[in-house]
Amino acid sequence: MTWFEALLIGFVQGISEFLPISSTALMLIVQRLLHISIGEDFKLAFETFLHIASVLAVIVYFRYDLKQISSDFLSHLKTKQPSTQTNFRFTVLIIISTLITIFTVTVLEFYVGDNLTNPSTVGLFLVITGLSLIVMEHGLSHGIRSLPHLRWSDSVIIGLAQAISLIPGMSRTGSTLFVALLLGLDKKTSLRYSIILSIPVFLGMSLLKLPDLIRSYNETQLLALTTAFTTSFLFALVGIRWIISLVENTKLSYFACFCIALGFLSWGWL
Repeated sequence: MTWFEALLIGFVQGISEFLPISSTALMLIVQRLLHISIGEDFKLAFETFLHIASVLAVIVYFRYDLKQISSDFLSHLKTKQPSTQTNFRFTVLIIISTLITIFTVTVLEFYVGDNLTNPSTVGLFLVITGLSLIVMEHGLSHGIRSLPHLRWSDSVIIGLAQAISLIPGMSRTGSTLFVALLLGLDKKTSLRYSIILSIPVFLGMSLLKLPDLIRSYNETQLLALTTAFTTSFLFALVGIRWIISLVENTKLSYFACFCIALGFLSWGWL
């Protein structure tokens, strides 16, 4: 892999990770169209570094929110003050969603494995993602429940949605947003929950793979890792800001058309 290919993959991963399109599917399509080969011995390290870049972008973007959430969580453990209850409950619900996601993904990987990464299946799920975005924009934008009104059942259902969204072609952000809005949460709460929920999932996936990454890398591989990581991190920040603006202004139909077009591209060209 050249540094330019790493730059391109980092850009695609970073800009699409938090937008309502499937970053995994987009990466697969770009690699096939441009004949970019990562190499099996290098693929694990490359993907892990991209996930770490995504986590870091969320932490940096929401650093003040995360600091307040952490402070309130620890404070509530000691004092049980009403003022810290909302963020304490938010943290617990994020943990529940994460556990549900991990369990469901483990089951799916055991029974399905890599059988859903062929172009026709990826295309199908891209079209499904596009159609769900159209429904989201025109029929699910009037939720009224805010952060203090999150329910235990919300965390379970959103966790399931996140697990299913790990199928190539499904968007993690799109799926969790769709379900959150379907459950009656307002846009701000849905977005906040969806994006922050990515932290423990991506972090957990990365930590589990770290022992397998302890090896020596040549100069070309190190340059590719550094380039992809930096590019992905910077454009993930752009993607987070972009999705917040798009959802607030109800402009998801553009991405719906993009996902549907990519789906047909997967069926016809790949």
